[in-house]
Amino acid sequence: MAGGPMRKVALRNLAAHKVRLALTLLSVVLGTAFIAGSFVFTDTLQRTFDGIFASQAKGVDVRVSPKNQQSPGLPQTVVDKIAARPDVRAVAPGVNGPVVLLDPTGKTAVQTGGAPSFGESYLPPERAVAEPLAFTQGGPPTQPGQFAINTGGAERAGLQVGDRTKVLIPSRGAPFDATLSGIYELPGGTGGLVALQFPEEQAKQLFTDGTRVAYVDIAAAGLPADDLRDRLALEYGGEYKVQNGDQVREDMKAQVSDALNFLNYFLLAFGAIALIVGTFIIYNTFSMIVAQRLRELALLRAVGASSGQVGRSVVAEALVIGVLGSVIGLAGGVGLAYGLSALLNAFDVGLPTGTLTLQPRTVLIGLALGLAVTVISAYAPARRAAKVPPVEAMRAEFATSGDSLRNRTIAGALLAVVGVALVVGGAQYTGGTAASTVGAGALALILAVLLAAPALSQPVVGALGVLMRPFGAVGAMARNNARRNPRRTAATAFALTLGLMLVTAIGMLGASAKASIGGLVDKDVTADFVLAGPQQIGVPLGATAAVRDGVPAAEQVVGFRAALVQIDGDQVPGSSPEGPFDRVMRVNLVAGTNTLGERDILVSEKERKERGWSPGQEVTINGLDGAALPVTVQGVYRNSPLLGEVILSPQLYERTTPVAFRANVVLLVQAKPGTDPAALRADLERATEQFVVVQVMDREEFKGEQGRQIDTLLAILYGLLALAVVIAVLGIVNTLALSVVERRREIGMLRAVGMLRPQVRRTIYLESMLIAVFGAVVGLLLGLGLGVGFLRTLRDFGLDQIAIPWGQLVLVLVGSAVVGVLAALWPAVRAARTPPLAAIADV
Repeated sequence: MAGGPMRKVALRNLAAHKVRLALTLLSVVLGTAFIAGSFVFTDTLQRTFDGIFASQAKGVDVRVSPKNQQSPGLPQTVVDKIAARPDVRAVAPGVNGPVVLLDPTGKTAVQTGGAPSFGESYLPPERAVAEPLAFTQGGPPTQPGQFAINTGGAERAGLQVGDRTKVLIPSRGAPFDATLSGIYELPGGTGGLVALQFPEEQAKQLFTDGTRVAYVDIAAAGLPADDLRDRLALEYGGEYKVQNGDQVREDMKAQVSDALNFLNYFLLAFGAIALIVGTFIIYNTFSMIVAQRLRELALLRAVGASSGQVGRSVVAEALVIGVLGSVIGLAGGVGLAYGLSALLNAFDVGLPTGTLTLQPRTVLIGLALGLAVTVISAYAPARRAAKVPPVEAMRAEFATSGDSLRNRTIAGALLAVVGVALVVGGAQYTGGTAASTVGAGALALILAVLLAAPALSQPVVGALGVLMRPFGAVGAMARNNARRNPRRTAATAFALTLGLMLVTAIGMLGASAKASIGGLVDKDVTADFVLAGPQQIGVPLGATAAVRDGVPAAEQVVGFRAALVQIDGDQVPGSSPEGPFDRVMRVNLVAGTNTLGERDILVSEKERKERGWSPGQEVTINGLDGAALPVTVQGVYRNSPLLGEVILSPQLYERTTPVAFRANVVLLVQAKPGTDPAALRADLERATEQFVVVQVMDREEFKGEQGRQIDTLLAILYGLLALAVVIAVLGIVNTLALSVVERRREIGMLRAVGMLRPQVRRTIYLESMLIAVFGAVVGLLLGLGLGVGFLRTLRDFGLDQIAIPWGQLVLVLVGSAVVGVLAALWPAVRAARTPPLAAIADV
């Protein structure tokens, strides 16, 4: 059979070009590893969380809870009514809320990373419905002033049974002293979780208003759990959620799964980028390999191999590379997931830990993607090689594809027109549809660049050739080498183009977000100082009274609390000021007044337009528990991301927000005339010292803090994008190494007529730098255009200023040139070592 000899040819060809094999493999490995690693990481987290939740609500027959977790809770009257039923043996009200555990000095908060820190009520076994806690040291809290803590929390806090410390409840006043009565075990690696148990009555004082609880767990009396659930559902199912224990656990798992799905999609998006970049590198590699092997393939045709056999031999090489790369990539993915988990733990983000999970789905997807990308990338060059007549191929001098660029350039130009139209059209509007339109335009523009880049590379590289003039003949040769094969130059640069396009767009997003926040603070905030706390906690409510009572130089002290209500079935975010807010913030009224009675609201222009409301109109809004609240629209203000879409009176805020979750987002302080800012800052820090988490900032410092948070988020994105850039650099290395092989005789001739080794190396360096700068310029221009388009669709969300990070873009251009030189180091050394006579004699 002819397949056997051709298969041997393919395998021997791979074995004979080990460096080329390694570089091509690396492209497949990196893309596959990121995809596999994303699945392994999120699957491991999901399995760990499932293990933790498996023990939740154990022993609970039925749980009745509000349909919305952020609602004020379940009325105590409902709990009492359920407890009085003859088919109910016991009820256990759920009482909980966020806490901040402090060290014994009261000056440092126990850090949890991103994990929750909460407190709840402890019920003794004779009254509990769920399985009792397993204490490893000490015992449960039995009187006010005592608390128990989970093992992980105790280790983080460095507490032992009998130690006294301080606990801060954000929704209450100053921190209070508490004694650790016991340490209990929670299943699974719970990360940075801090879970405190308080005596029942004290928990109710800390986390409820005395009339509502978070939920109620129920034990059945004399009937199966599902029967009791069905009975309670008939009576309470319309207003509340009625579930058995299994359904409660599945709910918890589903919530975590949704969050992990978002993380997985996020990671997979970057894996897809890596695969796309790798695809073009592999395609470029096989195109060059086939071009260099035309004589070899023609010889095979001449001795009897069919065109199909020749094509299949090239595809067979790709198949081997795909299998090897995918298998190595899967192993690398497991290592990547382990490394990512270790990195996140090092940064103390509070994620739980568990054994790495490799599911069959991950293996199948990783192998399929690696194989598909490699084989599809190799198919077109293989098909083209099989079509070249043997005599013509033998006569060609390492011929490259001479197909006209006309058709693909025209197609690219048409796609560019469509893409620009979509981006410009989508940028005229805001919201999800507008962003999707801009996204479609972005895809069209990326494809346009892919198709038109070869034709574009010649004039652009020619123009960039001006930079080569100081290098004389060596610079001219480098420019000509970069222009000689526009397909190869464009394919090599495209990987870098795609990566830098995303870097530019993300850089614009960060710069614009910081500029928009800074503009909002400058435009709307008139207070001298801003007091803020951690995002999950905010500013404890007790800080307001502490500042008002303890800082005489503070003329106005106004807290702003985040609010959430339902209007016509939609959840609408807003705020509720804790005082005369027009003294510390500019509220640009366009109609009505800003006076708030007990049942009054103000609405934004956007909300007024959407609802058709006007000042003085009586309307109905709903709390998250569904309760209808008749209110009066007192005024309409200009859209402000700082205030949200609706401003509630303090009374409405208390009606719609659970006690345990009340806290100020910020506390704004206006000084009395003539007050020394430094003295006021010192007084504010002294008054809020006991609250530990509160940070005192002036307006500029507050803007800087917001900017640092944005930079932290962008650092994660840039870290992930670095993978695409690394693959792009490897692509440049690969292409240059192969082009050195292609130009072996040419380099040998130049060496024979007197070209020195340093000159050969310099030629390769400059050629690589031109290719890299060409890719960077196109990527930057594309990123700028798409960045403006996407930002325009976000202007209703507070991103109303478009800022371009010029300094960053200049650094990117310079960095691209440096990357080009670094990528050329090995190929240049290889070229300089080419023996002149052997190269000239090489046929």
